Formats: sequence, structure tokens, C-alpha cells
Amino acid sequence: MRIRAVMIRILQQLRHDKRTMAMMVLAPMLVLTFMSLIFGGGDYHPRIGVINAPMGFIQALEDKDAVVIRYDESAAYEALKQSKVDATIDFQSGVPHIDLEGSDPSKNKAVLALVQQTVQPSRSALPIETTYIYGYKDMVSFDNFGPILIGFFVFFFVFLIAGVSFLGERTSGTLERLLATPLRRWEIVTGYVLGYGAFTMIQATLIALYSIHVLKVMMVGSFFLVLLITILTAMVALTIGTFISAFANNELQMIQFIPVVLVPQVFFSGLFDISTMAPWLQAFGKFMPLKYAADALRNVMIRGKGWEDIAFDVFVLAAICLVFIIANTLVLKKYRSI
Repeated sequence: MRIRAVMIRILQQLRHDKRTMAMMVLAPMLVLTFMSLIFGGGDYHPRIGVINAPMGFIQALEDKDAVVIRYDESAAYEALKQSKVDATIDFQSGVPHIDLEGSDPSKNKAVLALVQQTVQPSRSALPIETTYIYGYKDMVSFDNFGPILIGFFVFFFVFLIAGVSFLGERTSGTLERLLATPLRRWEIVTGYVLGYGAFTMIQATLIALYSIHVLKVMMVGSFFLVLLITILTAMVALTIGTFISAFANNELQMIQFIPVVLVPQVFFSGLFDISTMAPWLQAFGKFMPLKYAADALRNVMIRGKGWEDIAFDVFVLAAICLVFIIANTLVLKKYRSI
């Protein structure tokens, strides 16, 4: 009888907590939908630029479903440098010379296997001269995913800790007492962002240092730029986390937002190849802060690029941070009108 009473009490609590009930059903459905769309896409077809290539060779590549683009030498190098193609093939004295973009080991292997099958389908493999614009021959997958994982874990833990901490400020009455003072909403939000931000800067720095110097994640570019990107990523996660916490009444509800806010970003961050998905689905990536952080980190750490190549990503992250600072200020109207 007592067990039945406990069971009924739990069911009644869940019945009144409609957000928890919705999340328990809708969150798994959302994640499964993303997985179905991403892993249910078509096969990846390498994008190959060709220079002075025989028509028979081009036709053979296209027959194997490669996307072949004709270039002259200068245009081919520029396309490769900007990662518009996975490789360029230039026939020198009748022998193909391959320049690989090189930042993704799986794409490197796909291109090399395809060219080898096309050039020499017989038993003995034809030695082909190969160079790498970025990366190197024995580059492993962790070198490719490392920068993305740095951005993800910085974002994940700052989002969660900031959201739960700010929720604690609200539920403990601290925020209510601050709102009763002459402080304006924007001053309160800025103070919280700077306070938590000081800690997130230390966290982002330590994670970047550990990943590069202890885990030996590939690092070619400027460490200062890596720090700038990771700190901005942490600040974006901080402002989003505090904003989302305004819609949660307890820590459980805050955690329930993880599948909605974080999981979709993982799928569009670069850990999975989204080029095989429908264009309308790829467009979702433009709304994911982690995509810009991951792109910038990969450009610096793997490709060794400088400020001019990551400026757009940095400005987008800064703009997102500013937008959510303003959103946090507006959300405080729920608790006090000024």
C-alpha cells in the first residue's frame, strides 16, 4: 500500500511537470531524427580538381562518381588552399601528381584509393607522387577531430556549469535581492558574465594547453588565435547557458535542455560529414555557434591559417555572445520591471 502511494506521488509529480514529460519523449525523437538524416545521407564522392588530364582519365573518375572540376594551375592551387576540393591532379610527363588538401585522413584515403584504381586497375599499384597542402601522410583521425573536440568540451561544460550556477542564484534568492537594489538589469548581466567569464578564460586556456602539449593534438598555427577562439567559445556557452537557465525551474530541467541545445550542434560541428546531406539540412549549421568555433580551430590548428581566414568565424561568435547578453537582460524583466 505504501509502495503504491509512493508510485502515485511520483506519477502525479510527472503529470504536473509537463516540461519533463515532453523532454523525455521529444528529446530522444529529436536526436534520432538528426542521426537518421545525417547517417542516412548518400555516399561521399570526392571532389577532385584536374589539370591537363586526359579525357579518358576524367571520364574514368566520373564513372566512379567522383566530382571532377577542371582548373588551370593557379586556380587549382587556390581551390585546394580554400578547401573547395579534396585534391588536385596534375599530369606531368604523363604521370599524375596528386596534391591533397590533407586535413581529413578519411578523405585522403578515399582520393588515393580512387586514383589508384583509375590509373592502375591491374595487380601492381603504380607509384604516384603525392604532396599534402595541410596535414601529413600518417595523420590520424584524432588530429582531425581534436580541434572540434576542444571546442565542444569547452562549450559543453561552460554551458552546463553556467546554467546550473545561474539557476542556483535565482532559486536561492540572490538574484531577487540584487534586483531589489538600484542596479540596472544590464549591469547585473554584465557583472555575472564578467565574473563567470574570468573563470571560463582560465578553463579555456588550460584545456587548450593540455590538448596541445600533453595530448599532442596537431598544432600548426598561432596558439594566441587558439586561445582567442576557445575563450570566445566559452563566452558564447556562458551567455547561452545563463539565458536557457531562465526557463528552467530546477537542475533537472536545466540538464534536459542538453539534447535540444548541444546535441544538434555536435552533428554540425564537423565531427560528421554533412556534405552528403540535403542542402536544406546543411543550412541548419549556419545557426550553430559550435560550427564557427570548430571551423576556426581547424583552420588555425591543422591548416595553420591566420587572422584573415578566421575573422568571420570570430566576429560571428562575438555577435552571438552580444545577442545573448542582450537576451539575458531582457529575460530579467520576468523578475523585475525597470
